[in-house]
Amino acid sequence: MSSLSLAVRDANTMLRRNLLHARRYPSLTLNLLLTPIVLLLLFVYIFGDVMSAGMGGGHADRSAYLAYLVPGILMMTIGGTVVGAAVSVSTDMAEGIVARFRTMAIHRGSVIIGHVVGSVLQSVASVVLVGAVAVAIGFRSTDATALEWLAALGLVALVALALTWIAVGMGMVSPNAEAASNNTLPLIVLPLISSAFVPLDAMPGWFRPIAEYQPFTPAIETLRGLLLGSEIGNNGWLALGWCVGLSVLGYLWTKAVFNRDPK
Repeated sequence: MSSLSLAVRDANTMLRRNLLHARRYPSLTLNLLLTPIVLLLLFVYIFGDVMSAGMGGGHADRSAYLAYLVPGILMMTIGGTVVGAAVSVSTDMAEGIVARFRTMAIHRGSVIIGHVVGSVLQSVASVVLVGAVAVAIGFRSTDATALEWLAALGLVALVALALTWIAVGMGMVSPNAEAASNNTLPLIVLPLISSAFVPLDAMPGWFRPIAEYQPFTPAIETLRGLLLGSEIGNNGWLALGWCVGLSVLGYLWTKAVFNRDPK
């Protein structure tokens, strides 16, 4: 077999290993998935009329706010799901299984690739589940074409890939699972201070740059434009740039830490 075939085989084996772990120990995934669903229901049914009235000049329209809210919740789902990748990587490092893999005749990168691909698949599945809940409570995307749906799915996968590489790097430098969970907190907090819940124009002037110049806002606005037919502007290119930049940064960081000689 060629070196590429061996690498693919080993990466596939590690992917199956991580997916089996996720299936056998679903509590972490379910807990992370519960947060965006609770926020979705809370903001729609508790704050929906108030928020829509504030955004609509006094006219309350809960369904309109639901349509505005869903893209942000979907991106928040990705940020929460990749925390599981950081915890899983940190656990493997702490328990010594990665050190054991280093001594085996397998492709070195397959260990990390298995974590990354597994996390991306779980993120996409989580987005689909949260999206199904949104549809069940009334969300509709009637203006999106098949091409726009495909682009939206590609954006979700690209954001999941970028955040997963960052999360894996955080997991590798964390001494234990608890530290890994704490270190990935920005991936959960950043969507809360983005345009997920209210437009940028409605934010105070001193706070708006914090929400505007971060990776989640252009990704949310791009997804919102694809699903609802609103203007995307430069957000598509900004989202793509953030995803590529974070992916490269996370990959180089993870590679450097993984290749470091164990102490």
